[in-house]
Amino acid sequence: MSRKPKIALVIGSTRDTRFAEKPAQWMLEQAQARTDMDVELVDLKDFDLPLFNEAASNMWMPSSDPKAVAWQEKMDEFDGYIFTVAEYNHSITGALKNALDQAYTQWVRKPMTAIAYGGTGGARALEHLRGIAVELQMVPIRHAVHIGGGDFMAVHPMGKNGPISDIEAHIAPSAKTALDDLVWWANATMTARDADQAKAA
Repeated sequence: MSRKPKIALVIGSTRDTRFAEKPAQWMLEQAQARTDMDVELVDLKDFDLPLFNEAASNMWMPSSDPKAVAWQEKMDEFDGYIFTVAEYNHSITGALKNALDQAYTQWVRKPMTAIAYGGTGGARALEHLRGIAVELQMVPIRHAVHIGGGDFMAVHPMGKNGPISDIEAHIAPSAKTALDDLVWWANATMTARDADQAKAA
């Protein structure tokens, strides 16, 4: 296997007044500065997904809604995922949960990490996301980026609304560690998936 992992950085909020684009763009810059992965920004707003209304997940039967199928086809392009995680009432956004439910086979045996934010750094939401990821047979890695407390208010529009560069010294080490781990696991799972496909051929 010689190809680099292809990673999706998924903006996990669709609110008109969302903050998600700001940390997503910063995380995108961190990933693009590396030579061991290819990364693409994927915005849930661009897919206009309906609420999940299929007879079953696509693990059991093909989805009927063209928007769901388009989402599945896009997610199938990637070898791993970085999610932006806003904490809404101790969990992830409804939009992100719905997007996760709209696919299944595309997630299997692929790693994920996150850049999470909120008063407690999005920690509670990210723990929920990791539990969902396990059920979807993803590989949730330990390391992630958390923007919380004073750092969160330093960059959020309801606080000082400064650039992410104002807190970069606090979060850049976590980003590097998370991306290092994501690439390791992406390479490992790509190798294993390729071996499975070769056996099945």
